[in-house]
Amino acid sequence: MPPARPDLAAYAGALATRLPGTWTTAYSRNAAYADQLSTTAAVWDAGAVGYAASNYVLGHQAVLARPDGARLLLFDRPLRPRQFMVSALEPEAHHDAFHGVAEPGGISVPADPARAAAQVARRLLPRYEDALRQVRHNTAHPPPRRPAPPVLAGMVSIAWYPDGVVGAVTGVRDATSALYGAGFQFHPYQRMFLLPASLGDREQIARIDMAAQHLARIGVGVGVTVRPAPAATPATQPAPRPPLPALPAPGR
Repeated sequence: MPPARPDLAAYAGALATRLPGTWTTAYSRNAAYADQLSTTAAVWDAGAVGYAASNYVLGHQAVLARPDGARLLLFDRPLRPRQFMVSALEPEAHHDAFHGVAEPGGISVPADPARAAAQVARRLLPRYEDALRQVRHNTAHPPPRRPAPPVLAGMVSIAWYPDGVVGAVTGVRDATSALYGAGFQFHPYQRMFLLPASLGDREQIARIDMAAQHLARIGVGVGVTVRPAPAATPATQPAPRPPLPALPAPGR
């Protein structure tokens, strides 16, 4: 016979008393998959723990909470009767506050609560507390967004920023495949497609040209703006950018 699983409610209490700080526990059962979604939707992990929480019916779970708002989700590790999974839970904040914040993730822990608490304290809590601080800072002091180029009807507008990043916006749905095909990636916080500065000027120009050729075939024009660099001393004056290629006119 397979080994019996340890009692999750008792284990959660034993784990909570061994973690640094003051933690309370709330144990609940899930009769169906839908019952767990209100909690598992906040799992701050895109790896193994997040996968398990999203793809298995957990049956039951425990939430460990600290007075400052930190929360951990604890549940049986699927297919491993002598292990549990524990993950940070996202705080309640606007999605923009998570911009640039590395997710703290989750870990698998053994059935011994003392060993598990040591692993959570060493491997999970430092990442979680750092992420919480960043989210709270972003909430109070939102990171600046790049000024986007204007969205023009039937066009893709491209801006070349002083730090070397290239941004693109468009209201033409069919144009997005051309941007993705040229290597642009959509950044939700910046609300535009971006080419990183690490590609270098010549590679960026080649990719803009590639996108423009594709867009011309579907009748979409391209407008490029080179934004002026901030004032610099003569010793640090940036080198001039290479000229942009002649962009094809959209097909009729």
